[in-house]
Amino acid sequence: MIQKVFAALLLAAMPAMAQKVGQNAPYKPSQNAALKVSTNLVVETVTVRDKDGKSIQGLTAKDFTVTEDGVPQTIQFFKYQELPQTPVPAQQAASANAQVYYQLNQTQISPEEPGSTKYKDTRLLALYFDMTAMPPEDQIRALEAAQRFIRTQMRADDLVAIMRYSGAGVEVLSDFSNDRDRLLSILETMIVGEGQGLVEEPTSGAGTSDTGAAFGQDDTEFNIFNTDRQLSALETAAEMLGQLSEKKALIYFASGLRLNGLDNQAQLQATVDEAIRSGVTVWPIDARGLVATAPLGNAEKGSQGGISMYSGAAASALTSSFQLSQDTLYALAKDTGGKAMFDYNDLTQGIVHAAQAISSYYILGYYTTNTAENGKFRRISITLNNNHGATVDYRHGYYASKKFKQFNATDKERQLEEALMLPDPITELTIAMEIDYFQLNRAEYFVPIAVKIPGSEVALAKHHGAQHTQLDFIGEIKDNYGTTVTNLRDKVNIKLSDQTASELAKRPIEYDTGYTLLPGKYTIKFLARDDETGRIGTYQTTFVIPDLNLVKNQIPLSAVLLSNQRVDLDQALYNAVKGKNQEKEQAVNPLVTNGQILIPNVTRVFKRKHELYVYLQAYQQGEQAFHPLIAFLSVYHGQARVLQTAPIEMPQGQENRLRTAPLNFKVSLSKLPPGEYVCQVTVLDPTGNRGAFWRAPIVLMR
Repeated sequence: MIQKVFAALLLAAMPAMAQKVGQNAPYKPSQNAALKVSTNLVVETVTVRDKDGKSIQGLTAKDFTVTEDGVPQTIQFFKYQELPQTPVPAQQAASANAQVYYQLNQTQISPEEPGSTKYKDTRLLALYFDMTAMPPEDQIRALEAAQRFIRTQMRADDLVAIMRYSGAGVEVLSDFSNDRDRLLSILETMIVGEGQGLVEEPTSGAGTSDTGAAFGQDDTEFNIFNTDRQLSALETAAEMLGQLSEKKALIYFASGLRLNGLDNQAQLQATVDEAIRSGVTVWPIDARGLVATAPLGNAEKGSQGGISMYSGAAASALTSSFQLSQDTLYALAKDTGGKAMFDYNDLTQGIVHAAQAISSYYILGYYTTNTAENGKFRRISITLNNNHGATVDYRHGYYASKKFKQFNATDKERQLEEALMLPDPITELTIAMEIDYFQLNRAEYFVPIAVKIPGSEVALAKHHGAQHTQLDFIGEIKDNYGTTVTNLRDKVNIKLSDQTASELAKRPIEYDTGYTLLPGKYTIKFLARDDETGRIGTYQTTFVIPDLNLVKNQIPLSAVLLSNQRVDLDQALYNAVKGKNQEKEQAVNPLVTNGQILIPNVTRVFKRKHELYVYLQAYQQGEQAFHPLIAFLSVYHGQARVLQTAPIEMPQGQENRLRTAPLNFKVSLSKLPPGEYVCQVTVLDPTGNRGAFWRAPIVLMR
């Protein structure tokens, strides 16, 4: 049995700094760019190689056949980019008396006009410095490598752009240029240390330094969102470069980039997809160079403390963290056609390899015969009329443009359905999700799903003088065989009071729903759309509902839910069901008691003024009689236990076949200093000599 039981929309309490994490705004070209060119003119870069991998020269437009969605197209624009394969002697370095540009105004990547030969027979290299991912010493090393390349390795046909990300958006410090003096002056005046501070270290107890300092309030609190912002900025840079029809190499300087489980996969896929669409290959360079790290870290790293120093767990955590930080860079390079450079101290070679990889290619353009601005994906096929075993590489399609304000109801519904079917995620809205499970009977489990969207990313509109916001939700859950077992579709129109509207910018909106599912492995794909602006956010992940009937040697436990807020259901901004049906369906939800719902803290970040609510269920199905249980909650800082509740005694369970024992904890956090902690729940069965425990990290803020 699969059933949707409850859906509600609430304003949740702000979890510390979570509301300050947002997506980078999509890049918008200047008004002088006249986007009607990109609407009608389709430009493709085509590489043709023979069986030996060498570029085939001398082809003309008549040698190619282009179709769009099966309809033949007439090539209107054709040119060949002939790039030398042998090194060109570098020019002399800039003289010491060269003019230095002290006023470094922000600029942009200038769009290429139709038919322009501005970048003909040139290599386009974009030097991208992620200052948030590099400590000062690595920033110095990266900047020196870029300067050395421009002075000694830059070829006559190379054009270089300089881009920087310091946490507040992508800055274009220089458009593509071969002016060595200009480029060197920009690199020499870049501030070392700007934007740094987001470099991650292992977050597990084994690898975390025990400095004894208070937990500061800065952007390092949420590594998940920090990585999303770094990848989103990289996506923005690729979108900027996509205005040019030629191939582009983006040389990405960073001291590693670590994903946090599956939480950053959606943004990583979106970044790769945008780079492919824009004709950008990413060439990551690990600015750390060759690293020989001591087992417990260098002198700049504080001692971990505890037994992990002697068991090898601390050294293992450091090694694993370093390798994971390189895995993401490798994925970016592999999926976009570039190559990552690791463990090499001469960072200049990474730029040289990127330049050498851009071989000769053809650029062809056509004015599409399909003038409908419907936003659909259009598939492109390019073939050689006389194919003698040649390999043809090109972009296989594009999305037609359409303004969201011009959508009718049918268009909006189709957009959501098509977005749900897309293999690549859309990350215009930030979405965080938590999925839990509670056993209902021997076969079924209730699966509550909590979704949080920053209120600051939702637009408000006025209707008859009152402010309101409208959100669309669509999603589906598939089993391990790819079969859709249930779906979700909600359209929420929320009227806001002046007070609620003012709070919206500071607090997230939480959407809660729930289903009954059978044990197994599932994949959920969830989309949310702001119906005022058309911005969409996608969240996709896999989750497993275990079969607790198979647990014999331990006490079967449900998922453990952490919260800092109980809300009256009457205060919900939106309820999917009303009246008697609402009462009936809410009765299935174990998070609803006495007209209040327990809101999951998705980020597990708390303030000291918050109360920590912990809820879980223990089961004793198959037992002839209920065994009294003892449960308590402990909080650890490092290896030290800093808080423990009085034991809860459960002499009997609920009158059902599972003999369910609900366990509730309520703890004040006011006496704990800010920092990172581990929350542990221990459940003991003295009669049956069994036990179970659950652990998860939490963060406590001022």
